[in-house]
Amino acid sequence: MHTFRSHNPQKCKFTSRADRRCKCPIWVVGRDRNGLFVRKPLHKFLRQPTFIRDWSRAQEDLRRYELGETDTTPKPTIADWRDKFLNDSEARNLSQETIRKYKLLFSQLEKFAAIKGIVTADKIQLDDLTEFRATWKDGSLSSLKKLERLRSMYRFAVKRRWVAENLAKEIKTPVVADNPTLPFTDDEMKRILVAAKKSKRYRSNDTYAFILMMRYSGLRISDVTMLSRDSISSRRIKLYTAKTGAHVSMLLPQFVVDSLLLVKSTNPKYFFWSGQSKMEAAVSVWRKRLAEIFEDAKIDGHSHQFRDTFAVSMLASGVSLEHVASLLGNSVKVVQKHYAPWETKRQDALDDAVSKVQISIPA
Repeated sequence: MHTFRSHNPQKCKFTSRADRRCKCPIWVVGRDRNGLFVRKPLHKFLRQPTFIRDWSRAQEDLRRYELGETDTTPKPTIADWRDKFLNDSEARNLSQETIRKYKLLFSQLEKFAAIKGIVTADKIQLDDLTEFRATWKDGSLSSLKKLERLRSMYRFAVKRRWVAENLAKEIKTPVVADNPTLPFTDDEMKRILVAAKKSKRYRSNDTYAFILMMRYSGLRISDVTMLSRDSISSRRIKLYTAKTGAHVSMLLPQFVVDSLLLVKSTNPKYFFWSGQSKMEAAVSVWRKRLAEIFEDAKIDGHSHQFRDTFAVSMLASGVSLEHVASLLGNSVKVVQKHYAPWETKRQDALDDAVSKVQISIPA
């Protein structure tokens, strides 16, 4: 087999195939080790990511191939892997929250690899990855989600032949107890709202309106934190959720809208966000505020329970799974998975409504 330069007559003045004065890509022609005729760019033949233009490097890579070193692809560092993966994630329009989680996982992997003295992605062995997973301090559900992200990162690397196989698939998933999240009871909601009204740590009207918005919209804490004033017209709220990009449109109770009008934000564009900090920081502030309200109300609560309370109240009122899924910006499958125990309440409500209907039986 031998190499030659493939000149582009529209861009290069040279014509000799052996010319070393230009940077046109180098090709290879001849028969490979299997006896098959080959005529293609050298980088494709050697499965390398970009054109090979340096003559000395081309000769060396081809020599290594002929000596039996089949893998001549330069392996990217973990930092290269991170940058290319994140660039691709942004090009795919993944949500900023999802990208943030990938950044965090790559950061943890890089720190672990540095301790182990690992530089390139292909040098990570299964034992290393198992040891890396053992460093996670997350709960079982969070660990499951993180493992799914790690497998996605490896699929990206496998397709580009940076690693031989998806080692993350060999790590067994953690056991996750399928316990549904409990909604707040009516009594708990009253105590939370009273605690918000009496709170002297922050502007009570703002906190009160924030809680009402979470309870009666079913939005995630990130969406309420970044709620813009122009997303609400009269009593209707319209927005695209930050996590999934799903479109949500619904009517709000009038008392929720009235409470929003009392909010005094520093940014005229938003209700609860200054617009100065990053979304993660702003959400963290509100999560801390809610934790303090729960403490004042003597409730072991979590912000996501407002969303659960909204969903369960809708199901209990006889609203279909499809409509609840639409209001939450989720799929029917997700809603059914998380709120299946409360489907019976929805059925009981429907049965009760039917039983109240007077049915006349003809004589």
